[in-house]
Amino acid sequence: MKTPNKVREITKEWLKEKSACGGGVEWFLAQKETDGVKVVKKLLKVNLNWANWLVVRLMTKEQQIKYAIFAAEQVIDIYEKKYPNDKRPRQAIEAAKRYLDNPSEENINATYAAYAYAADAAAHATAYATAYAAYAATYAAGHAATYAAYAAYADAAGHAATYAAAYATGDKLKTTIIEYGLKLLGELK
Repeated sequence: MKTPNKVREITKEWLKEKSACGGGVEWFLAQKETDGVKVVKKLLKVNLNWANWLVVRLMTKEQQIKYAIFAAEQVIDIYEKKYPNDKRPRQAIEAAKRYLDNPSEENINATYAAYAYAADAAAHATAYATAYAAYAATYAAGHAATYAAYAAYADAAGHAATYAAAYATGDKLKTTIIEYGLKLLGELK
């Protein structure tokens, strides 16, 4: 069993380093909490977009990929009912899962191929959010393996949650996804 992430103290400098929006920094400075997980929990009641943004920045690379996969899986059935012959989003999710199980060169390459297919599905589907969530999951997996630019796959993981929630039931689903993120951080049982 992996140990949970250590608590990360959130500071104004840390938020600026991560390119937090001005409104988010203002909100943070107006309250007293600095424990990252506790800040996410407070944000669940204030601004789900900010909570989603922060939770992925507290995660490890592996947790971000799991988060993106989870988000895409929350809405894949809706997409597949509407587009039963379009398997690209499902293939993208499966490629990201294979990468997690075995981050081999072959699986890294598969995430890039799945990413391209899911991106194409996202560009052409009328209801594209599920495809985009799957695309973001594979982007997170592929880029986690090859780039040191943490923000790239943090954003991909966050976008997966955002697009999944936008496609399905909105705030309720986004809250579920963020709570899963907290569970990944080891804070929820």
